[in-house]
Amino acid sequence: MNTQPLITTTEAVDKAFYIIFGISGVALLGITVAMVYLVWRYNRKRYPVPLSQKDHNVWLEITWTVIPSILVMLMFWYGWEGYLSLRRIPDNAIPVQGNARMWSWLFTYENGKTSDKLYVPVGQPVNVRLNSEDVLHSFYVPAFRVKRDCVPGMETYAWFIAEEPGSYDLFCAEYCGVAHADMITTVEAIPAAEFAGWLAEKPSATAAGKGLLQKHGCLGCHSLDGSASVGPSFQGIGGRQVTVIANGESRTLTSDRDYLEKAILDPNVEIVEGYPPAMPPYAGKIPEEDMTGILDYLLSLKADGQSGEETTEDKAEEKAPAEEATAPATSEEPASPAERGEVLAAKNGCLGCHSVDGSKRVGPTLKGFWGSERIVTRDGQETSLVADDNYLIKALREPSADVLQGYPPAMPPYPGLSDEEIQDLRAWLETLK
Repeated sequence: MNTQPLITTTEAVDKAFYIIFGISGVALLGITVAMVYLVWRYNRKRYPVPLSQKDHNVWLEITWTVIPSILVMLMFWYGWEGYLSLRRIPDNAIPVQGNARMWSWLFTYENGKTSDKLYVPVGQPVNVRLNSEDVLHSFYVPAFRVKRDCVPGMETYAWFIAEEPGSYDLFCAEYCGVAHADMITTVEAIPAAEFAGWLAEKPSATAAGKGLLQKHGCLGCHSLDGSASVGPSFQGIGGRQVTVIANGESRTLTSDRDYLEKAILDPNVEIVEGYPPAMPPYAGKIPEEDMTGILDYLLSLKADGQSGEETTEDKAEEKAPAEEATAPATSEEPASPAERGEVLAAKNGCLGCHSVDGSKRVGPTLKGFWGSERIVTRDGQETSLVADDNYLIKALREPSADVLQGYPPAMPPYPGLSDEEIQDLRAWLETLK
């Protein structure tokens, strides 16, 4: 049994930090004052000839050797004690399994409950056992001074205590791919009684479906509210029309059960237009029971915003209304080329990878695009181009020919866009100053 007195991770790290910072500050001040004094005291203009002929002083040499050694050992001691405190898991720590993957977190509790947020009881130690399903990630909670790498094939751990209720940021602190910056969640510290109730609470069918998406990492690349992400949003996915690229050709399909299952198990056969082929295949990775739950939940996400408790038996009844719900609310065509260009950008998924406000995503922002200088890689050589008509046409029809510096070659070609549609896109881009 661990008989060491309990020191929280925050106390351990802060104590070591303040002692090392304090000693460093005093040393800096002392050295600076001594240096300035000696420069003034023994200035060559004032004393051109040395006043003393002594070449050493034993006690002075002992002093400047012993005192710094003591200070260094003091810093080492507190640093070492702080490190041991981070590695000593309290006996009453609650175990939680933390899975990292591109680009989301999943936390699993002893009773099997899962969540994309880390719920913890206030005042109770929590031991998070960490692993990664794909690449190197890093579990980082600044409020509790813990940071631990999640390494594929190796289980690591981090423990902490939330001493006060609140919501605390949890980041991935290791670059793990194009959506690394979106791999953010929170530690939700709640009173012990409330935590016990949350842990025992059984999820509804809708919550269970969302939990399955979290469990298999789907929500790391797909949103539920229509917001842009690495992959297309799940909002309204049940029965909507989807334009895909298959064997270099564009075609439109209905997002039914068969399509969704194929898109999950072998996603690179039919790639949704406007999105990179970044999704890994899930064939053999998702149990049949989980697959049924995921498909039922996705099909319940209708285009009209409803999220029902649909089951497999409801499949036939839901298809027609779902497709009907995807029809536009009005048949009125956009009046100007710029408006038509904006509609085309949304329809073809451009806004899934490109922002219009200057923020970074998978691809470069479209704000200020038109007429700007672009540094691209062509045939292994860097060259400078201006974003004009020729550049736009080539970027849409041969995006891998000129890859913008600092971005992955993830954009699919758009051979189906007509010259008129490209001109509409150009008119829209010119408005994004």
